[in-house]
Amino acid sequence: MQAPPATTGARSKSRQVIPWLAFSILAASTLALFLVPAIIIQPFRFQSARGLALAMAVRQQAPLWTLWTAAGALLAAVLLWQRSRRWHRAVVVAGLGLTAAAAVMARVDYFEWMFHPVAVAGFDSASSSRVDPSEMVMAVKFNDDARAYPIFEMAYHHVLNDVVGGVPIAVTY
Repeated sequence: MQAPPATTGARSKSRQVIPWLAFSILAASTLALFLVPAIIIQPFRFQSARGLALAMAVRQQAPLWTLWTAAGALLAAVLLWQRSRRWHRAVVVAGLGLTAAAAVMARVDYFEWMFHPVAVAGFDSASSSRVDPSEMVMAVKFNDDARAYPIFEMAYHHVLNDVVGGVPIAVTY
């Protein structure tokens, strides 16, 4: 017994599936190019050497690849727009919005937002400090002026410009 020939309805359905599949893969790829480094490189979370290497490699290539994946998603969206109903178009617009946001964020140094420097340091006297006695600190003393910088805070900010005993210093961790 021979199978009936493919109908035009089935062919038309497959023509709809291919642009949706392409759009979904391209939009997801654009999002991944932004999110992979952002998720792996976070303050106060374990980061393996392999994970950091992957994040930095993706971060370095993301501006170029997000340009291509976003352009491909836009092309697929144009094809979908002509054949879609209103709620399908809403999905296309939302997908394009996320794709555009990811493509822009791949070009922004968002790690500066995560690891922002301290503009002006605020200090307490040793007697009024709320630093736990078991907390590790970096200590600096010049002349009669001494400062302690909590490791927990420095791990988040990484760099602090300060003046201790009249000497300008950059504290880093």
